[in-house]
Amino acid sequence: MSEVRLERKVLERNDALAADNRDLFRAAGAYTVNLISSPGSGKTSLLEATLGRLAETLRVGVVEGDVQTENDARRIEATGVPVEAIVTGGACHLDASMVRRGFRALVARAGGRLDLLVIENVGNLVCPASYDLGEDEKVALVSVTEGEDKPLKYPALFHAASVLLVTKIDLLPHLDFDVEALVRNARSLRPGLAVFRVSARTGDGLDAWVSYLVERVVGRPRSAVSQSQ
Repeated sequence: MSEVRLERKVLERNDALAADNRDLFRAAGAYTVNLISSPGSGKTSLLEATLGRLAETLRVGVVEGDVQTENDARRIEATGVPVEAIVTGGACHLDASMVRRGFRALVARAGGRLDLLVIENVGNLVCPASYDLGEDEKVALVSVTEGEDKPLKYPALFHAASVLLVTKIDLLPHLDFDVEALVRNARSLRPGLAVFRVSARTGDGLDAWVSYLVERVVGRPRSAVSQSQ
């Protein structure tokens, strides 16, 4: 019981900080997406390809989370998009306080305004699903090198996510993977889940995914603070 109470207390504190984050993001005009997947799903490669298509359209910043090293943050930095690295030192997820630090640094560099904040979470399908960061959307990634039953094994993420990115679809000719089964399993947990089949290597599906992001940014409610800036 004491462990349960401690976990609840930690999550309650995080939720309060996440609510503050939401206000900060809206004040800066930033629509915020939280990318969550298991290790090796291709999050960073997909993010590189996505940023390459967004850089001339939106003011974008990235909070890059990893357990150790800033290798992925360096890859994002090479795209020319501002990035703040968060090294958790062993923690299996980002929390609201970590993201707040990274966001404040990004906004300072961007002159107080961002259109889109992308959070690349630590590679893990369990813990990141439980932590609200103040984001507008959680985006789940599953590669075709994983199992179609991932949503059923890790339901918390797929209950929370509004988008599923099926990654590495260029490998489908070489694999025995049923994309439709994956989508059915995911939508059994989250009816209406938006699904994009994408390949960072070939570019397949990226235009639709990028268009979705742009539409979300353009159509988001504007706070009184952001409207006045």
